[in-house]
Amino acid sequence: MRIPKSEAMVLNSKRANTDASRQPFHVVLGNEACDLDSMVSTLVYAYFLSKTRGGEVLSIPLLNIRQADLVLRPDNVFLLHQNGLSPDLLLFRDQLDLGALQRAGRLVLTLVDHNILPSSDSDLEGAVVEVIDHHLLEREQRPSCPVTVEMVGSCATLVTERLIQKAPEILDQQLAQLLYATILTDCVNMAPAAGKVTPKDSQYTAALEARFPSMPPRATLFQALHNAKFDVSGLSTEQMLLKDMKSLSGSFSLAMSVLYLPLEVFMQRAELEVELSQFCHKFGFEVLVMMSISFTEGNEPIRELALFSHSVPYREQLSQYLEQAGNPPLNLCPISSPHPHITAYHQGNALASRKKLLPLVKDFLRARDGDAEEDRESLVPPTPMNSLVDGCPLDAGLPAISERALEEKFSKMTDRRTP
Repeated sequence: MRIPKSEAMVLNSKRANTDASRQPFHVVLGNEACDLDSMVSTLVYAYFLSKTRGGEVLSIPLLNIRQADLVLRPDNVFLLHQNGLSPDLLLFRDQLDLGALQRAGRLVLTLVDHNILPSSDSDLEGAVVEVIDHHLLEREQRPSCPVTVEMVGSCATLVTERLIQKAPEILDQQLAQLLYATILTDCVNMAPAAGKVTPKDSQYTAALEARFPSMPPRATLFQALHNAKFDVSGLSTEQMLLKDMKSLSGSFSLAMSVLYLPLEVFMQRAELEVELSQFCHKFGFEVLVMMSISFTEGNEPIRELALFSHSVPYREQLSQYLEQAGNPPLNLCPISSPHPHITAYHQGNALASRKKLLPLVKDFLRARDGDAEEDRESLVPPTPMNSLVDGCPLDAGLPAISERALEEKFSKMTDRRTP
């Protein structure tokens, strides 16, 4: 039986029997990419907390992007609508002042799909009580903060595991489809050739199928989400670069973007170098690394790499480092570039995703600068999978939603019913 739209994933809106001014908020926060995995893990885990921790603490899923940037996530929007969930019911980073809650001593924070906060959010670290992630562990562990980090293909796999082990009674068709679709997407329809799927991903995909036999066929669901994710028609060059981006800095600032189309097609865009120059100037980057991803008819990934910079030394030094990389080897083969400031490659190792390229670039910066680290204060925040935020979410001041309005929003979420 389908349950209320928002109750299936969002939060328990029952107010605690305490003074509202002292009521704590347990915020589940995904990464600044807000890709499908981050969004679904955030929504489902917040719902899990609301059903298993009681009403003393309000469990809130917070999407870590501005509301206006959801348009750059067409696969997210597609999956929400497919499951009868309106994006208007969700809460975004520019609508809630986490810093104010923390200063008031009312913030409890769970991180999903990332395990460290950017330096711009360093003041929130004391509120972190739990981490669930599938990326390389970068945070210092402490007894008061349980950390679950496993290098599975999807964080949604770990969330599924938690639900099935701790509260199987709350898992219904709606929740299952959200989790199932996300795991399929992250693991490229469970294709071994993509190098993403692990035994645990396969285990919990099969578990969801067994519990809900009416789940849409894998191939059909994956293809629909794949088509939505790779639909970049109508996006400007800037939007394409922001759609899936991380930023780093050392002695120079660098952005890494994933392009969801063949590199050859991207490089044919009119005035491309001018647009790349404008992008770098706007956000303060000296180097732009672009990894394109497309697929063969057999659904095998094709990856290409391009480096843009007006600084020949920066571009050549990074190019040489990546050409010689061995852990993992990228197997780069130079290809012709029609642009003088772009160095382009075919990437022979198609299994080396941006997730695996990122540590190589970090190592390059550390080797070059001695102690470079990820720029978590850049105008476009870093993310495990991509970044959509054009500035700090609180640059414009306090959020647009007051606490009273926030609680009213929660009430509307639980009052909405699916026909």
